[in-house]
Amino acid sequence: MAQPRARGWRVAQHLAVPALAVAVVALLPLAKSGSAPGTDRWTPLTPAKVAFTQKTGPTTTAQLLGFNDFHGNIDPPTGSGGLINGVPAGGSEYLSTYLTQLRGAAKKAGVHDSDTVVAGDNIGASPLVSAAFHDEPAIEVLNAMGVGIAAVGNHEFDEGVTELYRMQFGGCHPTDGCQDGDGFSGAKFSYLAANVTNRSTGLPILLPFTIRFYENVPVAYVGMTLEATPGIVNPAGIKNVEFHDEVETANKYATVLSWLGIKSMVLVIHEGGLQSSPPAPLDPSGCANFAGPITDIVKGLDPAYGVVVSGHTHRFYTCELPNSSGANSLVTSAGTAGTLVTDIRVTLDKKTRKFVDASASNVIVANGVKNPDGTYQRDAAGNPVRNPALVDPKVKKIADKYRAAVAPLANKVIGSITADITTTTSAAGESPLGDVIADAQLAYTKSAGAQIAFMNPGGIRASLVYANSPGGEAPGQVTYGEAFTVQPFNNLVVTQSFTGAQLKDVLEQQFVGFQGQTVQRMLQVSAGFTYTYSASAPVGSKVSDIKLNGVALDPAATYLVTTNDFLANGGDGFLTLAKGTGRVTAPGFDVDALIAHLATGPIAPGTADRYTKVA
Repeated sequence: MAQPRARGWRVAQHLAVPALAVAVVALLPLAKSGSAPGTDRWTPLTPAKVAFTQKTGPTTTAQLLGFNDFHGNIDPPTGSGGLINGVPAGGSEYLSTYLTQLRGAAKKAGVHDSDTVVAGDNIGASPLVSAAFHDEPAIEVLNAMGVGIAAVGNHEFDEGVTELYRMQFGGCHPTDGCQDGDGFSGAKFSYLAANVTNRSTGLPILLPFTIRFYENVPVAYVGMTLEATPGIVNPAGIKNVEFHDEVETANKYATVLSWLGIKSMVLVIHEGGLQSSPPAPLDPSGCANFAGPITDIVKGLDPAYGVVVSGHTHRFYTCELPNSSGANSLVTSAGTAGTLVTDIRVTLDKKTRKFVDASASNVIVANGVKNPDGTYQRDAAGNPVRNPALVDPKVKKIADKYRAAVAPLANKVIGSITADITTTTSAAGESPLGDVIADAQLAYTKSAGAQIAFMNPGGIRASLVYANSPGGEAPGQVTYGEAFTVQPFNNLVVTQSFTGAQLKDVLEQQFVGFQGQTVQRMLQVSAGFTYTYSASAPVGSKVSDIKLNGVALDPAATYLVTTNDFLANGGDGFLTLAKGTGRVTAPGFDVDALIAHLATGPIAPGTADRYTKVA
């Protein structure tokens, strides 16, 4: 790792932005653009290619390599998360190789300008090899890969704004120092945060945009996170900042950038959508039955945003979606964990400085050894065999340093399971692993009198895979590193008192429209707690037949309920969980509760039948 540079110089250099542009944006009124109907000329089962304007003179081409939601995945993800339609994929040293190969292929085709762009969540919710060092490894491998631009995502705020500044500008951790002994110089790439402003000054907390020149044609990259970030991160670290509407912010900057003569813009945004079956399997470069928040965002965008690199949903797609003019913009996402890269090619008119066309395809970051029949080799335990020919040695050197440092802790066997315990949900929204985690937290707080435990699904980051053996342990044995990958947030475990009536409100708050909830999120519940819900019932009246150990919940009675402190602070929109009384905090973290439970194993998968969905 490079020695830390002079911090003051780094900050001054990084913030040398067009100050006039930022000041003017601060004065512009907020106004959403209207949307116009698009045309139905595009087939969403083919890679997207958008034609914008007729060229009027000479053109130039450029490559954008996009990915998103890396989440510190130094190693290839395990289980189904490490497969793209059956192809073993991901891992930092493999991702770097593909980026290098794609740049080389573009250059060979006459495309000499290439930028690598990430749409948020580079860090946070990371496996232990990165999280144990406060995600410094993630930043270092992204530097080595040649990432040039990144939007902030919600997980960039997991440890608060001050820690985000450290990720950008460098410096040792205020508590743990520089654990590897050779300093931390921060991200070489620019983090963009156009819609996150300081409450006191009203100015963006980091660069709102950056400009690249492709044969003297300027292209502006505006970066932002989703406006709803405050509801899905711990409130403690973001008290002094505000998050603003994505469309309003993007269009304000489009206005000012157009005054500066910039006619082509790329929005790098940590918000997205998803394809849905049929067909199955989904095409990584398709846009089948597409839906999601990014659709309405693009509908409101200034048409100068010809390309939108998106993320957050962990899904892959390349789409043509209508912007505010009714014409289409190119919209992409590359899944998660470095398993895919989007190869975007744009043509620019040198005279008008506008996009002429743009196309995109998602490339699988395959890391396995292929058999002659097209399948991939697996070892005796069923794990994919990795292909050493696809390893980037410079990134491997960084990764190996941290792997070696964390191995004694990561490879310690802490428990066992009888089979895969997955995050795959039932029709009602319950998962086998969600059951196990809720049971673990209830058992961990029995001494405090806990009767019920709730777990938020977004806090469960990976499945437990029976055959996975990262430290050479026997199948079914679970290591500390595997457990941490499941629950990487180091949330506290708290127990509070609620009335039965309040718990009814908590359950109703799982559904959009009740007490401000904007996204349906099904809590995972501990054994003995049951209920039924009707998806078609009116808001506030969806849940019925709530029981604890077979006895109907008494609205007037008091119950002791365990959650993590993210939920207890009202995270994920569960505002009623912030109204508990008599809060007691258990020792350690939520991962410690899971570890203690796994130690009593072997633990079987949960039955995922504790609550029932009816029409």
